Amino acid sequence: MSNIDFSFFNWALIGPYVIKGFYFSLWLTFIATLGGIALGTVLALMRLSGKKALELPATVYVNTMRSIPLVMVLLWFFLIIPFAIGRPIGAELSAVITFIAFEAAFFSEIVRAGIQSISRGQIHAGQAVGFTYSQNMRTVILPQAFRNMLPVFLTQTIILFQDTSLVYAISANDLLKGLETAGKNLGRPVEAYLLAAIVYFVLCYALSRAVQMLQKKIQIIR
Repeated sequence: MSNIDFSFFNWALIGPYVIKGFYFSLWLTFIATLGGIALGTVLALMRLSGKKALELPATVYVNTMRSIPLVMVLLWFFLIIPFAIGRPIGAELSAVITFIAFEAAFFSEIVRAGIQSISRGQIHAGQAVGFTYSQNMRTVILPQAFRNMLPVFLTQTIILFQDTSLVYAISANDLLKGLETAGKNLGRPVEAYLLAAIVYFVLCYALSRAVQMLQKKIQIIR
């Protein structure tokens, strides 16, 4: 601790390096969450459709994505896609597309479990009043399932925010990259990585506590 320069922990000093990367990390988390939930819901409905033509490709996609480390998918996409299309697409766009595609597999399993947790009586009630499969899902099942899944969605989003640090591997300008750049330019790399650990811990711990409080409120409403 005696070798740590605490003057490094000065926002006026490191702010210019960090602010852009911090915003990108938040933006990537937000976009990947929305895109992942949207695509994940489609994949979950395909797996629950009972039709092999829909169920099989969705199952293969989900199981494949869940079996490969995110950093490998990120590197493959960043290196192979530009080669395939003949032009670079940039680190930030690569990160957005990769995160949506990857997180969709995890959100899909959350949505599938949420739908299956709804009582069969709810499904039969919708069918009894003449709802089609899509109407039943849209008006009866999914609204209840999403409410039940909200704490799990938020927990997965926290994990997603932690995973945004992996875009460092393709030199995207995220929070970790900004702090590392500040550490190099100011000659204090140890302090930079220490601050990165503190920032990620504080943010993720605070969000985890908020999710726990929300989960308790949802249980009370039930």
